[in-house]
Amino acid sequence: VAHGSGCAAGVSRKTQELYLAVFVARYLDLFTDYISLYNSVMKIVFITTSAAIVWYMRRHPQVRRTYDRDQDTFRHVFLVAAAFALALIFNERFTLREICWAFSIYLEAVAILPQLVLLQRSRNVDNLTGQYVLFLGAYRAFYILNWIYRYFTEGHQSRWIPWIAGLVQTGLYADFFYYYFLSWKNNVKLELPA
Repeated sequence: VAHGSGCAAGVSRKTQELYLAVFVARYLDLFTDYISLYNSVMKIVFITTSAAIVWYMRRHPQVRRTYDRDQDTFRHVFLVAAAFALALIFNERFTLREICWAFSIYLEAVAILPQLVLLQRSRNVDNLTGQYVLFLGAYRAFYILNWIYRYFTEGHQSRWIPWIAGLVQTGLYADFFYYYFLSWKNNVKLELPA
């Protein structure tokens, strides 16, 4: 989970649950389309590791004890409902698979919100948790660079749903990136404003 073995302090279980929903919805094609062994294994790894993290945070006695439920109060069910509504309205084709794919993209764009709210409430962010959020945001930023590259190398084709969702997601990280940079530059502990 975080901080080495058995500690969930500073980690939002709600964000982890949202990522589990993202991966389950996105990788439903695991049962219908075989692309490669690597692709199938990675999809299984994403789903099982996400499920394991959620299970540990909910059930493992030592990890559950360190999870701060009182601070992690973001109502993530509203994010799920909004992502599902958007997927029903804005999708590339009105099929179950495409709706699930669009749902996963929309939900991933906002899945970090419970984590960011938790960090803002607790104000002091330890190094490992700060780096975890930094790398999640960097992953999305590099994904946008990949889309730009693919746009120019694959005949100017683009899928607008992941582009917009990716920009929204990166925008959500912008404030965190700013404070992370300031703490790094000034060599002080990362502290988010209330």
